[in-house]
Amino acid sequence: MRFSSLTDRVKGDAADVWDLNNLAKAEQRNGKDVIVLSVGDPNFATPKPIIDKALQAMQEGDTHYTAICGHEPLLECIAQRHQHLSGQTVEAGNVIITSGAQNALFACSLCMLDVGDEAIVLQPMYVTYEATVQTPGATLVPVVLSPENGFRLEREMLESAITERTRAIFYASPSNPTGVALQPDELAIIAELALKNDLWIVADEVYAEFVFEGEFHPMASQSGIEDRLITIGSMSKSYAMSGWRLGWAIAPVEMIGNLDKLALCMLYGIPGFIQQASLYALQHCEQDLNRMRDIYRKRRDDLFDAFSKIDKLEPLMPDAGMFMMVDISKTGMTTPDFTWSLYESTGVSVLDAAAFGASAKGYVRVSYTVSDDELKEACVRIKKFVEGLCDD
Repeated sequence: MRFSSLTDRVKGDAADVWDLNNLAKAEQRNGKDVIVLSVGDPNFATPKPIIDKALQAMQEGDTHYTAICGHEPLLECIAQRHQHLSGQTVEAGNVIITSGAQNALFACSLCMLDVGDEAIVLQPMYVTYEATVQTPGATLVPVVLSPENGFRLEREMLESAITERTRAIFYASPSNPTGVALQPDELAIIAELALKNDLWIVADEVYAEFVFEGEFHPMASQSGIEDRLITIGSMSKSYAMSGWRLGWAIAPVEMIGNLDKLALCMLYGIPGFIQQASLYALQHCEQDLNRMRDIYRKRRDDLFDAFSKIDKLEPLMPDAGMFMMVDISKTGMTTPDFTWSLYESTGVSVLDAAAFGASAKGYVRVSYTVSDDELKEACVRIKKFVEGLCDD
């Protein structure tokens, strides 16, 4: 039987990167002594009061169809938080609730890109961006951020990538995989060039709550871009709600209207009890968020210290998030060989960062979303593995 060409576009060239992670998860479920550092699923349980609120909402009957864009109180809460953080004036009508941030990104791509368009993405980039841009028939144009420059953005890099077919600039800050959070001068470059060339900006800010030092700088704090900016957010990381699938897009009203039409055909609304639980989290669980951020910060510091003491490994200190990039090129191994050999020898899975773009070649991405004891044990195993390579 014949399939649509979309099935090829939605796969993306980097889909195979998950093979090792999927194997590790399967073998872990079957009782094998495995430590999974290849995926960013928080090891924290969703705080109990959030679960209790969902149960209460279900018991009170919030189990029916909901408004396609979302519950009004949740939309208002997200708008108010965004306005407080960024200074951008938004209302409930500028927000739509989606099934996680990935759904928001994919839907925005479908609503703004067409066959023949180009979309610029800052690279390294999250694995799914490729398929997200390619599905409507557009071409992804990477702006390759150099590890020698700390994966920072420079004006010339972005400006030279813009053509008459460029339609949008996508980026994530803080970044997955690098953990780099863009500074105001870098955001100003994106805003200026988007205004000059009449481009959309898609700002993926799902790790905004996990900046470890200093303040997070949202794109919406830049002036004059309100009619071309889409800000993506999520409950998955900040409130340990990855399985609840609750995200959002904040955008001009006309874009929200188009996203609403698409959501009508794709989702027909997000469960009301999940929205009630998310609203409760946003209003009452900041202490839980701060606690998790403090734990992630300590894990980051411990991991960086451990890797810095392992000969031939060079870790990159992330500004934010739950991942660390580690340069393994001095081991003399390719990243596929390193990741598979590490797993086969030690039961520790890490991710080949080359899947995130050419500039991440030679790096692996290590997640610190496991318990402190597991992380410590993983470092012991990795150290032993690398030292064994040096002895050969």
